[in-house]
Amino acid sequence: MGFKELPLGKAFMLFEPGPVILVVTNDGKKSNLMTISWHMVTDFTPQLALTTGPWNYSFEALMKTKECVLAVPTIDLAEKVVRVGACSGKDTDKFKQFELTPLPAGEVKVPLVAECLACLECRVANYLEEPGIFILTGVRAWIDEERVERRTFHAKGDGTFVVDGETINLRHLMEEKIP
Repeated sequence: MGFKELPLGKAFMLFEPGPVILVVTNDGKKSNLMTISWHMVTDFTPQLALTTGPWNYSFEALMKTKECVLAVPTIDLAEKVVRVGACSGKDTDKFKQFELTPLPAGEVKVPLVAECLACLECRVANYLEEPGIFILTGVRAWIDEERVERRTFHAKGDGTFVVDGETINLRHLMEEKIP
């Protein structure tokens, strides 16, 4: 066995964090959906970080309104979610095009996505311009407890995805005192 150098541009695929999500924004005129996989939880409040910038149509709405909804789709929505990410909200009504249902949120003026497993209403706490990172603070969370499909999917960065599988419970090990 031996290591072979991996192109640096592919290294992120080894560390890709959470599930593919939809970022919902509203610029005051219309709501938009953006597919994203570059995000991470930064603390339990919940506070999250996601990467985007002026190259994305949703960027202006995030900067202007300072709010969004993070919606967590499941594997049955994977093809729709990838297609959402392959077009621009500049010239596409993505809710209509992909037959997704906007629902009123409780704290923000951005809709939830009815077909998703969960939604987190967020406000922008900060934007770090140089790396293009939004710091978001969750203000209200929603989950569809009756949803049968609960498996999320994770981007590998090359057009392939990993689907959640079996869950193992090791909580007892976290409560154990190690001598």
